[in-house]
Amino acid sequence: MRRTLLAGLLPAPVEVVEAFADPSAFELFPEERALMERAGSAERRREFATVRMCAHTAMLRLGVPAAPVLPCEEGADWARNAPRWPRGVVGAMTHCQGYRAAAVARGGAVASVGIDAEPHASLPTGVQHAVTSPEERRALAGLARSHPEAAWDRVLFSAKESVFKAWFPLTGRWLGFEDCEIALDADRGTFAAALRVPGPVVAGVRIDGFAGRWRILGRPGQGTVGTAVAVRAPAV
Repeated sequence: MRRTLLAGLLPAPVEVVEAFADPSAFELFPEERALMERAGSAERRREFATVRMCAHTAMLRLGVPAAPVLPCEEGADWARNAPRWPRGVVGAMTHCQGYRAAAVARGGAVASVGIDAEPHASLPTGVQHAVTSPEERRALAGLARSHPEAAWDRVLFSAKESVFKAWFPLTGRWLGFEDCEIALDADRGTFAAALRVPGPVVAGVRIDGFAGRWRILGRPGQGTVGTAVAVRAPAV
């Protein structure tokens, strides 16, 4: 049976393409290949190429021509690596060791998408306090007692990353870890993100929070955590 991490976590208007290994040859647009050559290590070049090949395939499945996916050229340093999608397309990409994925949708059906993949392992020492609130840490401690089979701090961290990727195209602004409160549902594989700052306005509708889903493949230390968020375009 084919493995999936993020496929199936997003609504039908979103196309998700995943890769658990890098191909031996890369089929990229010239602009992407030029960027890849400056990407540094061989591993960094492979992940850059494979995740864009996932994006190209997702666009074709969506019924739109594949196009280069290049980083933003303007904005603060933290914003410049955000992908710039073709007109009428929204999407997100993610990669971690042994996994690459892209998710795209037509902008008329979905306002924004966020996906993230992380190694299924507890966060490094000190990181949990940097990215969570006291309320979130109490909830994580309860989840660790009731469902000890998962690295819940990593799931929560990944959820915040997915929320940011969905937030940024709608606002063009930074969203700090402290600006978003995550509540994980261990039984349903879902999470709710409550914003502590004013949310984006989409088609005249204020968005006060995000809803997402998560999935884990493998046990702690040897698997992958995936999270996904889609913001539906409001009916107008």
